[in-house]
Parts: sequence; structure tokens; C-alpha cells
Amino acid sequence: MTVPLVVVGCGGHGREVLTIARAMDANAGRSRWRPLGFVDDAPSEENLKRVQVLDVPYLGGLAWLRDAPADTHYVIGIGDPRVRRTVGARLDGYELPAATLVHPAATIGPDIAHGPGFVAFAGARVTTNVTIGRHVHLNQNCTVGHDSTLADYVSVNPLAAVSGDCHLAEGVLIGTTAAVLQGLRVGRDSVVGAGACVVRDVPSDVVVKGVPAR
Repeated sequence: MTVPLVVVGCGGHGREVLTIARAMDANAGRSRWRPLGFVDDAPSEENLKRVQVLDVPYLGGLAWLRDAPADTHYVIGIGDPRVRRTVGARLDGYELPAATLVHPAATIGPDIAHGPGFVAFAGARVTTNVTIGRHVHLNQNCTVGHDSTLADYVSVNPLAAVSGDCHLAEGVLIGTTAAVLQGLRVGRDSVVGAGACVVRDVPSDVVVKGVPAR
């Protein structure tokens, strides 16, 4: 029996998320996910054309999910953690299940706990005793070390490295190729810029850049 799936967001991130569902099915040799289409309140004409190429329709705005059957799963295909949180809060009111998608080329330890809506892209690596919140996105070839906690709506971008025993608060974004060293904390809604190296705790609501990150 297939599970109906709607991707929230027609942009590149959303289209990448769809490919994870398809890769999962291809790897399993069976169709678990049945993509119904994309929803997006303000899709660009360019992204609508790109969605058409994937043979999955654009269904309309987010309100389409309000009247969807109760077994319809959704996944938020939006890269920005703050936007993803805003969308997630709205979708919570629709009381639909959030899909968890893990690419078959990702490596997730057997003792990992994660919330609904977790998405792991190809090449993501999570080792042992890691706690992951709701709607967390681990992008291509990023790593998360042992005993770390990633709160709701965290994004770890491609090739970033989160060392062991780190704590990333809600809405944190770790930029491409950035590193967070062992045992450190990054506060709520903070951004670690691409290529930065975090060597001390980062407070909430700041952007840090550089090596060391400031």
C-alpha cells in the first residue's frame, strides 16, 4: 500500500526532497511513496516549469492540504529554517502526518532519535546517540557527531561538520562547509556562515562568520 505524499515548496530544495522519496523507493524495489504533487503559496513561473519536468503536478497553495485525506503525508521542502518553522506551525493546524525521508545513501546510526519531518539527504552521516527534532534537514555530505542534539527546524548545509556533544538550538542554520567544534552550543535562530569554524559557544539570534567564527 502506497503512502500519499505532498511536498511543500516548489523551489530547488523541495524538488531535491522529492528525489529522496524516489530514491528510497528505487532502493527498496517497491513503491512506498505516492507523490501527489507540490504545494506552494507563491511559486515562480520558472519553478513551476521545473516541477512539470518531474511529472508531479503543482496542486496549489498550502491551503490545499487543509482538505486533504487524513492519510496524506507532507514534507516541508524549504531550506530556510525560519521559513520552515512558520510553514510548519501552519501545517500543524491541518493535523496531517509529516513524512520522514532518509536517502539510501545517508548513514544514520541505529540509536538515533528523531522527530517527524526529518529529512536526510544523500551522503549525510549521523553517528551515535544523536537526538534530532522535528523538521530537521541534514543536507548532502554533512556530518553530525556522537551525543549531539539538534533541536526543531535545524538545517545543516552540505559538507558542514557538527562535532560530538554539540547542541544546536531551534532554527539554527549551519552553512556549507562550516564546522562546529566539540561540545559547543549554538543558540536559537543563529546562523553559522559558510566556511566558518565555531570555536566557542554562539548566542541566540546572531550570524557568525570566519575562522574562528565571530
